Amino acid sequence: MAEGLRPFRLRGRGSPQKFGVAAGSLRGLLRKGCRLLQIPLAGSRLCLYEDGTELTESYFRALPPQTELVLLGPGESWPGCASDIERFLAAFSSQRDAVVEAARQLLSGERAPRRQKLLADLIHNLSENILAEERGDDEKWFEGLESRFKNKSSYMRYSCESRIRSYMKEVSSFISNVHPTAREAYKGIIDLMAEKLKSVKYNGCYFDRREEEEARLCTPEGWFSCQGPFDRDECPCKHSINPYSNRESRILFSTWNLDHIIEKKRAVVPELAEAVKTRDGREVNWEYFYQLLFTVENLKLVHIACHKKTNHHLSCDKAKIYRKGKQNHKIS
Repeated sequence: MAEGLRPFRLRGRGSPQKFGVAAGSLRGLLRKGCRLLQIPLAGSRLCLYEDGTELTESYFRALPPQTELVLLGPGESWPGCASDIERFLAAFSSQRDAVVEAARQLLSGERAPRRQKLLADLIHNLSENILAEERGDDEKWFEGLESRFKNKSSYMRYSCESRIRSYMKEVSSFISNVHPTAREAYKGIIDLMAEKLKSVKYNGCYFDRREEEEARLCTPEGWFSCQGPFDRDECPCKHSINPYSNRESRILFSTWNLDHIIEKKRAVVPELAEAVKTRDGREVNWEYFYQLLFTVENLKLVHIACHKKTNHHLSCDKAKIYRKGKQNHKIS
């Protein structure tokens, strides 16, 4: 073997066959691997078989000989060796409960962190029942919930409605901070908002995978993705979850936040109160404030780790606070 060359075990995505390949650089290993597996070099990548970590040149140089690697073609991904085990276990789906129980027993005595995570991930994935919708088809998902919830979507709608209702209560309770001369007008706006919320069932469709609303936050399969901190376009950690899959995911999803980009307490509600107080004959554009408070115009779904509690330093659009021209709903 030429000086500087190191041996690696290489396989393609989804293939059990392994090849011994020696190379002195990441680029050299990619070239040899692509020729061997007949994969286009452009867009190809190498990652660790164990956990899917993508290789860089510096990381490659630190790898020990005989490390097992996966060669990925353009557009392919590799989540780690757990996916291989999941495919194997899928062949025994009729005994899934027994496999989960056996994995739990192994986990209780396991001390190696990496194997602990692997077993925990297997238990989680094998416990999924994403397609089930009715209570009778996935009793475990409904453990701890009231019997009135007959299917998953009904509970998820209720969960979203509860969040929106809590925002409505906050807006209503702020009336004690409104100038006495403006409280009646403020209450009139609250009544209009409450009426609109009732007409759209408190926007429960946001969490309902069966709804066809454009504003739905989940996919038809029930997946939700973190939309990132307020000051970013996307989530830096690519958080995603399917609360319809199993009970653990449903509970974990309850910790995700609907974050107001323009903050509800610091900006929107105080601005609404001030607008009512200083309207001086103008009509407050309550529907603009409604959008900021209760719709995805100003709400982002974020993982709890991405929910920044600091001041967003954003304010309402001054040009939209009051209506222009003749309108139907006027608050005197």
